[in-house]
Amino acid sequence: MNDLPVSAANFCYRHPGRQSFILCQRCGRTICTECQTQAAVGVICPECMKIQRKNAPRTKPAVLTRLTGSGQPTVTYALIALTVFMFVLQWIPGLGITQRFAYVPALTIVEPWRMLTSIFLHSQGGLPFHVLLNMYALWLFGPMLEGMLGRGRFLALYLISGFAGSVGVLVLAPFTSVVGASGALFGLMGAFLIIQRGLGGNSKQLLVLLGINVVVSFIPGIAWQAHLGGIVGGALIGFVLMRTRRPNQKGVQIVLIAAVAVLFVAIAALRILSLLAPVG
Repeated sequence: MNDLPVSAANFCYRHPGRQSFILCQRCGRTICTECQTQAAVGVICPECMKIQRKNAPRTKPAVLTRLTGSGQPTVTYALIALTVFMFVLQWIPGLGITQRFAYVPALTIVEPWRMLTSIFLHSQGGLPFHVLLNMYALWLFGPMLEGMLGRGRFLALYLISGFAGSVGVLVLAPFTSVVGASGALFGLMGAFLIIQRGLGGNSKQLLVLLGINVVVSFIPGIAWQAHLGGIVGGALIGFVLMRTRRPNQKGVQIVLIAAVAVLFVAIAALRILSLLAPVG
């Protein structure tokens, strides 16, 4: 038996003292057992493996793909998650989440953000009944509307409706403190009703559900003023969306949605001025 010829090419390029006759499938360099990585065909060296990993397409975890993939109601899921998270924080002693972020009309001038932050808080009386009921309603209506409108429009509808609900409280019950997403949810129902009727759909079931919720709104302890403000805000947004459906009306649509928000800001400002005006 003849000995194989000894050459620098027969030694691992990373470990010169190790003889090998295995070549990298990509670059052709000699590599020892330690430096080999199994490929689909043959083996590759560490440098080629590094390049392969760098150029490989990045994929999301399966859970994130299901939650954020195309067609998924990502905003709905995010709103539910944020609301539940805030409800958990409300129960932690010392944080004072409810006191710091509930809507108190008397504090509107100095802490106007409460008009929005309050929609992510819920009553702690009756344990989680309030938040569970509202999040169930959001889970029912959210995916449908988000799929119809798109994520941006849906989020705008939810937030403006919630803000309109706070304006309703400021106008009709300025000495009442409130929490809850009901104003925003009534806004979703109001918008859905306008859109469904505009598209010629059957809205009888929705009208029945809306009627039941209106009746429930007058149970003592429930801020019907927020429900009223929310449904008016949602209906206005729904009307704008129906009238600006064509692709070439996108700019007009954005301006009109912003105008609805400005309208409620103006109503709130006028109400504050009337409350500050001296009596007599």
